[in-house]
Amino acid sequence: MIIDRNTTRLKRACATGALSMVIVLVLAFWSLAGVLVAPTTAIMTEGKRTTRLTIKNPSPDPKEVEVRFAFGLPESDSLGNVDIDLRDSAVTDPRSCMGWLKAFPRKIVVPPNGSQVIRLVANPPENLPDGEYWSRLIVRSSEGTVSPPPVASEEAITTRLNMIMETAIVAKYRKGESVARLALRDTTAWIDTTFDRVSVLLDMENQGNVSYVGVINGRLLDAHNNEIMTQKLDIAVYRDLKRRLDFPVSLEGFDGPYRADIEVTTRGRTDIPPEDVIPGNEFSFTTVIPEDRRR
Repeated sequence: MIIDRNTTRLKRACATGALSMVIVLVLAFWSLAGVLVAPTTAIMTEGKRTTRLTIKNPSPDPKEVEVRFAFGLPESDSLGNVDIDLRDSAVTDPRSCMGWLKAFPRKIVVPPNGSQVIRLVANPPENLPDGEYWSRLIVRSSEGTVSPPPVASEEAITTRLNMIMETAIVAKYRKGESVARLALRDTTAWIDTTFDRVSVLLDMENQGNVSYVGVINGRLLDAHNNEIMTQKLDIAVYRDLKRRLDFPVSLEGFDGPYRADIEVTTRGRTDIPPEDVIPGNEFSFTTVIPEDRRR
């Protein structure tokens, strides 16, 4: 979320009470600044080069909405923390479709409690290799100008707040044969005493020509095969990615050594329509977590 503070004018530096009022107003309007976008993944293919998105305004005020395209893939650090660096220029990735996707219209005003349709169109280049191509559609909504009520005291802060919110959804274009295949390169497991959890780190490599979208299912068991906890993690692997499955649980009362039964599959996503998921390979393994492997 982005907050633009425009033309803030200080009358006196000691206006503490007025400043507190402004902060309260910011929090009050925070939840009203956004719009809802559906679906959360826009998919186009050779046979269907257009799709539609619905922008819904759940607030009682009109929203100015602008859309643009950017590019960014999930990237992970050594501990499996994931981040996405969005770029809207100088993108040279061969799997980017940012340059040949169009949105109509690009700017709209969505009425209070109303909705508006935006159409996406793909114009891919000729001789495009089979596979999946990616972009991010950035939906930027503006609350407009919000002015706090006047304060009688001369020691007051007057301000105008322009509330802006951005939402990024995935746009994909698929051509030809789609192959979803994931390989496990390495795995590491340990007991995290700082956060009272058991962690399993999966180092994965995408060997297909589409993003591998699925889930990691895990079962944590003790030395007597007693189930301590189950956990699930949604994943989207575009190239190489490390993901950490955490079991936030105290091991007090359970005997070690402990083990984790892990399954990786493209089945089980509840946030994506089944027809949009490309079935891929599945694999499972068991990793033992010795009691002395603590961090």
